[in-house]
Amino acid sequence: MTNVLLCVGNSMMGDDGAGPLLAEKCQAAPQGDWVVIDGGTAPENDVVAIRELRPQRLLLVDATDMGLAPGEIRIIDPDDIAEMFMMTTHNMPLNYLIDQLKEDVGEVIFLGIQPDIVGFYYPMTDAIKAAVETVYQRLANWEGKGGFADLEAPEFE
Repeated sequence: MTNVLLCVGNSMMGDDGAGPLLAEKCQAAPQGDWVVIDGGTAPENDVVAIRELRPQRLLLVDATDMGLAPGEIRIIDPDDIAEMFMMTTHNMPLNYLIDQLKEDVGEVIFLGIQPDIVGFYYPMTDAIKAAVETVYQRLANWEGKGGFADLEAPEFE
């Protein structure tokens, strides 16, 4: 069974570098049986590589404004991403990327880390570094949703 960890974000924009930091940690000292891809700010460029792997599980990790306290971690239903108008710094909205991959991937899990400061040349905050470490530690024995809570989608009228 192949598991792919797709880390998304921009390491030059403070807390948006959560994904790339996780990829860096995993490449330095792998946790579990994950193929790690640092998607950076253009994860759509990795669609072909992910499709070729035909993973059973794709875990997509990104700093995501969910209106929570900095460093909070939630599992987001991929179907809710478009409805929630999630702001990202990426070229393509992540729901399009996920839609492209659904046919080739057994399970897609979107894990969001609530950023504090996202701006060019800002350092990553300690809350986000701690959240990345938490995700990193759970990768080795990942089951289901990794023990993370689901984000409760707000009601839209």
